[in-house]
Amino acid sequence: MSNDYYETLGVGRNASDDEIKAAFRKLARQYHPDVSKEEHAEEKFKEINEAYGVLSDAEKRARYDRFGKEGLGGMGGFQRDYTVDFSDIFDELFGGFGFSSGRRSRKSPRRGRDLQMQVTLTFEEAVFGVDKEIEFSRDEICSHCHGNGAEPGTSPVKCTTCNGQGEVRQVRQTFLGQMVQTATCPTCNGRGEMISSPCKTCHGNGLERKKIKKKVQIPAGVDAGTQIRLTGEGAPGENGGPQGSLFLVLDVKPHQFFKRRENDLVLNLDINVAQAVLGAEIDVPTIDGDEKLKIPAGTQPGKVFTIKNKGVPYLRRKDRGNQLVIVNVAVPTKLTKEQRELFEKLAESLGTSVKPQEKGFLDWLNEALGG
Repeated sequence: MSNDYYETLGVGRNASDDEIKAAFRKLARQYHPDVSKEEHAEEKFKEINEAYGVLSDAEKRARYDRFGKEGLGGMGGFQRDYTVDFSDIFDELFGGFGFSSGRRSRKSPRRGRDLQMQVTLTFEEAVFGVDKEIEFSRDEICSHCHGNGAEPGTSPVKCTTCNGQGEVRQVRQTFLGQMVQTATCPTCNGRGEMISSPCKTCHGNGLERKKIKKKVQIPAGVDAGTQIRLTGEGAPGENGGPQGSLFLVLDVKPHQFFKRRENDLVLNLDINVAQAVLGAEIDVPTIDGDEKLKIPAGTQPGKVFTIKNKGVPYLRRKDRGNQLVIVNVAVPTKLTKEQRELFEKLAESLGTSVKPQEKGFLDWLNEALGG
């Protein structure tokens, strides 16, 4: 790189302050040793900062233009012992990579933390919705000191170390020379105030832990893993910032008979041999109560019947899924004497020949369920 500061930054001698700053930004992105993989990046970055430290200062730039580097000798200019505050530029360039200088005021309003809790529902509550009472703990503004952390009758006083700013500016020696850096005030820990008589309830924290009871409307059709956001029910904000949110993560207990398949309900139902062979009209349980279902004569095991609109409601829609009834023909394991005689006569009439099937029961079931 050139020994001329203007050539180092790649600008003309008549460059404006904005042009000099823009050139520095560009080169800093390229040569910052924490992000650059180029050879000798650290040395180049030092030269860039040295040039910017002079050309960004009106007085130093004027002396440099008139006398060159020799004219800066009495100012400590080009020996890297000058003090330059690069924090604004580094915030802009590298804020997303962990190089933030912390210049944001610690007295600025900040949103409160989000909270999360699990809520367990019965199967029916998830299907139809419910007004659920929940109880959780969160920090609240202290009712005794109203959040200022001082015992009533006393008041916090401005921190003399940071003058109420909550942060202090420090000059730190780095490989770039002396740089100004902001840090949390060690005296008041960033509050900007000192409390001589802490509140007896919150011990100077300004917050107290409380149990909150709240009734929440759970919509119909939710499922395990559904999250519901309650805005403004999280932790309180700082310095007048808004409260965070409370996220409810739902869990659903399994049902004894019904299985959920998205918005459809699946029910496995046993019928006896006579009902399958001769046909029948039977009562089938649904989530809404019993429904009549006609079983045609000759119904085979694995046959799936659909009962419309007896499934789970869709979220943000008015319609519902269906109920799928999978029929299983129950083979009796114990027979009375009369039943045995009847089956023996039936066996004689049907014969003993067998016929291989091209598809098994699971194949039929997968086809019926769309799998």
